Amino acid sequence: MRVDILKRLASGNVLIADGATGTMLQTAGLPTGTPGEAWVLERPEEIKRLHRAYVAAGSQLILTTTFGGTRSRLKAAGLDVQVAEINRRAAELARQVAGDNLYVAGDVGPTGEMMVPLGPLTYEAAVELFAEQSRALAAGGADVIYVETMSDLNEARAAVEGARQGCDLPVFCTFSFDTHGRTSMGVSPPQAAQAMAALGVPAVGANCGHAPEELLDILPQMREAAPDAYLIAKPNAGIPRMAKRQVVYDATPERMADLAVRYVELGACIVGTCCGSSPAYIVAVREAVLSDA
Repeated sequence: MRVDILKRLASGNVLIADGATGTMLQTAGLPTGTPGEAWVLERPEEIKRLHRAYVAAGSQLILTTTFGGTRSRLKAAGLDVQVAEINRRAAELARQVAGDNLYVAGDVGPTGEMMVPLGPLTYEAAVELFAEQSRALAAGGADVIYVETMSDLNEARAAVEGARQGCDLPVFCTFSFDTHGRTSMGVSPPQAAQAMAALGVPAVGANCGHAPEELLDILPQMREAAPDAYLIAKPNAGIPRMAKRQVVYDATPERMADLAVRYVELGACIVGTCCGSSPAYIVAVREAVLSDA
């Protein structure tokens, strides 16, 4: 039987997260332009197959297929009226695969809209969007609300507040640093870590982004800015490039595994991979990290 996720992290043992969702679903046949959330209701067995593959590879924390699960993002596909059902069901599917021993992270991504003053989305409206999604993820059995790929500090704050309004689960938050060591909105690693620490967010880190080696500089900055936070490292499998009209990533499972060991040495408590990866990457990461422990 799993213990509370914060107690698990406090034990000092590293949690192995999963890898890419979107690129894996596309490989499984998800049509270009169709959000992965659509398959939660249309092809739930494909969603469970994805989770099973990562669990078999060694993932101890699996993310729900709800990165674009806010009402605002689902609207583009005409799925906004099913926002609660999609998020709840996604968490249920992940829980069915995770069982009683592994952890389910309710995945929450950006709204896809610019916030005031750069765009129309107000802070209050963003909080409502995140609360709605988080409430459904909690109802489906998530252990934690996992906010990821944030670039705007205000949106990250709104996501944390919304998650807390929607449920009583712990909230983690990761940012995507891809522009000279900052997010696309100019947020630095120390700024992100300090802002989340001020909100009492227990785990913070980096996901997606540019080259995975950049986390070797990002993690120490976050550790110094928020020394009590649990650190998360979940980068892309290298830099994407076009080859024969397909997007490919240049980092091998072995390279990502070597980097994962270094992330742990820098204090990361949760390690996994992001875009361009597969269960093979998680196999390599788990073997390297746990054998090195």
